[in-house]
Amino acid sequence: MTRRLVFVTGTRADFGKIRPLAEAARDRGFRIGFFVTGMHMLERYGLTKIEVNRVDNVDVFEFLNQQLTDGQEMILAKTIMGFSDFLAEHNPDLVVVHGDRVEALACALTAATRYIRCAHVEGGEVSGTIDELFRHCNSKLATCHFVSSETARDRVMRMGEPADSVFVIGSPELDIHGKPSGVTIDQVRRHYDISPGEYGIVIFHPVTSETDTIGAQATALFGSLQASERSFVTILPNNDPGSDAIMAVIRTLPASTFRAIPSMRFPYFSELLKHAAVLVGNSSAGVREAPFLGVPSLDIGTRQTNRSEAVSVTATAAADDLAIQAFLDREWGRRYPSCGAFGTGGAAERFVSILDDPGFWSKPLQKVFTDPR
Repeated sequence: MTRRLVFVTGTRADFGKIRPLAEAARDRGFRIGFFVTGMHMLERYGLTKIEVNRVDNVDVFEFLNQQLTDGQEMILAKTIMGFSDFLAEHNPDLVVVHGDRVEALACALTAATRYIRCAHVEGGEVSGTIDELFRHCNSKLATCHFVSSETARDRVMRMGEPADSVFVIGSPELDIHGKPSGVTIDQVRRHYDISPGEYGIVIFHPVTSETDTIGAQATALFGSLQASERSFVTILPNNDPGSDAIMAVIRTLPASTFRAIPSMRFPYFSELLKHAAVLVGNSSAGVREAPFLGVPSLDIGTRQTNRSEAVSVTATAAADDLAIQAFLDREWGRRYPSCGAFGTGGAAERFVSILDDPGFWSKPLQKVFTDPR
């Protein structure tokens, strides 16, 4: 019997993380599907469902779960309804969700109520804002866990999850970053119309608990970057509440020094990051991928609080112009040894080796709380 796995993806970021797992499972003989929703379906954010449809020999199921004005609670409700209909029709053997997005929460909850096995990727991590709450909720809803580190495994187990359901595989996106991207930096520049010369990358997302101030934070941050007279590639923010305020600031920036891009194909982003002078913002890429590649990063605000202790990461507030300028002067173009706090590659192979074990599929779906020892 060929087992069917469905990977839930709502953003360009989580797709880059789960794609290596899905492709490895496909190549091992599993039937793979992607439930594609969220930002992927919105033209404003690059219509990145196109990238999912480029994956060979997988099934793709698309579901529009939101309008641009919907709040997260409405997106949650719509996704539950859509994914419930999907599960009723397709009944996969395993649902795979990632991280802390509202779409992952909706699908993990739906799988739990239907007693369908659910795997959570990259649980057990800490960060700022409501993302951390969603991530821990997903861990409690899931039946098994594929985490990035021993520290994350310990946190998941302290939430009452049994040791034999928590597997350390590392961060899957590092499988891609650790290999040649398949494109050159010149190809990236031509494809995305990025000017010659040194550049930094800026990715600044909304913080859902700080929507009243996120516009002012964006104004301060991009004002400091503009004052530095350096060039930046700006990847547009995700669609969380507060995105419009950040977008309004980005639209005022001079195109001569800020190249704004809605989204990038993952291999192209990987190559861009490898050659960047710095990464600035509050994306998880600044505390995970950048340290792995040795690229200095400036973590802005609270969104990734306490998530990384890498020596290449500097943290500051968006309004601290002196700290931002000091970081740019000190770190621009510098390189650090690779940080392995979130793994060193090989996550996909570890993932499929666990799926190959018949014992993985025989574990009961009824969850019980396991007291830590």
